[in-house]
Amino acid sequence: MWFRKIWNVDGGNIVGCSRLMRRYTSASSRRVLDMAAKDGELRVFIVSGEVSGDTIGFRLMASLKKLSPVPVRFSGVGGTMMSNQGLKSVFPMEDIAVMGLLELLPHLNKLRLKLQETLEAALLFQPHVVVTVDSKGFSFRLLKQLRARYNQKSFEIPVHFHYVAPSFWAWKGGEARLRGLAGFVDHILCILPNEEEVCRSNGLVATFVGHPILEDVWELNLDTLPHEWKIEGNSEIFRRNHAIPAGAPIISLLPGSRLQEVTRMLSLFANTIELLKVSFPELVPVIHVATNQHVKDYVTRFTNKWPVPAILIPGGSLHQKYDAFSASSVALCASGTVALELQLARLPCVVAYRAHFLTEWIIRYKAKISYISLPNILLDSAIIPEALFQVCTPAKLASLTSIHHRKLIHDDGLREKQIVAAEKVTRLLCASPGNLDNLEEPHQRWRFPHYTPSMIAASAILCHLKPY
Repeated sequence: MWFRKIWNVDGGNIVGCSRLMRRYTSASSRRVLDMAAKDGELRVFIVSGEVSGDTIGFRLMASLKKLSPVPVRFSGVGGTMMSNQGLKSVFPMEDIAVMGLLELLPHLNKLRLKLQETLEAALLFQPHVVVTVDSKGFSFRLLKQLRARYNQKSFEIPVHFHYVAPSFWAWKGGEARLRGLAGFVDHILCILPNEEEVCRSNGLVATFVGHPILEDVWELNLDTLPHEWKIEGNSEIFRRNHAIPAGAPIISLLPGSRLQEVTRMLSLFANTIELLKVSFPELVPVIHVATNQHVKDYVTRFTNKWPVPAILIPGGSLHQKYDAFSASSVALCASGTVALELQLARLPCVVAYRAHFLTEWIIRYKAKISYISLPNILLDSAIIPEALFQVCTPAKLASLTSIHHRKLIHDDGLREKQIVAAEKVTRLLCASPGNLDNLEEPHQRWRFPHYTPSMIAASAILCHLKPY
């Protein structure tokens, strides 16, 4: 599989600032930091189109503020988290939070208008740096059109960064698409260990910064560098706060962060819970709700009509989330980053995925990999049960969840195997702190000693060299 073939990238280390500078320095180049110093501020236009990207953007913005010796000013598109760092979003992030292939079709005109609105806002802002976070369909169209407009007007072109490398490695013909990015993306910030080498081999500047999910560990352990990648919530506090009896089993439900995804998955999960209630009559479902406002409204309406009482956990609070994970015996989740969160919590889970039937057919035809959840992809092993496409039914989910739950209760060997696998997965997601070691201002390192993915990403942005 792809991961074993290409896991030989500098021992898993990222390229440091000084190494980046040695590789790309010439007499006709200058750092982003120098450009900002000349203007007395660093202007960053940053765009995210979904909840996970909003969190990544929030942390990157905070890290840029900590590392930059000049004030940082932001504009762009984001959600609640990025707004907390001072971003005034051009429009609500939810307006472009659309997933799927064929699912995009009804939204194409609205997305085209939002793209134009974003483009005009970026040109007006005159940024030194443009950062797009994930959401590759919207992001790449924006960067491509922005580059074209700057070329037309003969303006100085800002440096274009894309945070979260597109998973083209997972698709047939993906490398050709990756090579096409070199015309309008200057630097890719990668979150998986294989991606840096794949990007470089296709003509792109890339840095493996580590997976953003690891920042949960730093955020919940503010005073110490983590010695093991694990988060232990407080199950007793969670049960007490929600008046859940000590013996009642709890299942965490994570139906996704985008509205189209949640409307499809939450209905499946609700029917699954009804089936599980036959075997576990005291089962308490806990639904983790994304910070996307459209999702919040939908989940509230849905659960008000749901005959099974459920506890809703709002997104945004890491303590509440990991306390709920700690109290749960198993989780049922849509495919995505959440599978990694559950690895950090050491909570066994079942991953579910459904989409439009034509989207599913395209995925079957075009995909190069056997799994959909990142832990399984990284280890090339089905350590997490997956229910995909037409197989993803309430009966199948109930069966997998029930069997998985019972096995883990009675089989210490299986439980230990999953713990070891989780430790391997989380360690693979770590990047080396090497490219923070050579920042020219030592006091900057002293102010924030933790080598988080967002700090490494921020240093890669500030140290990036742009041709004159």
